[in-house]
Amino acid sequence: MPRSLVVLLVVAVVLVGGLFLLAGRSSEKPLTHVEKVVTLANLQG
Repeated sequence: MPRSLVVLLVVAVVLVGGLFLLAGRSSEKPLTHVEKVVTLANLQG
């Protein structure tokens, strides 16, 4: 195989791996839903 083709393949693999790494790292934790008890007096204002 030509040397330039090997270099091109290595660069492509590194780029794709980097994209997957960034995509996996940037995923945020899902927000937890918190239910809060509200008295009727607070709603009437």
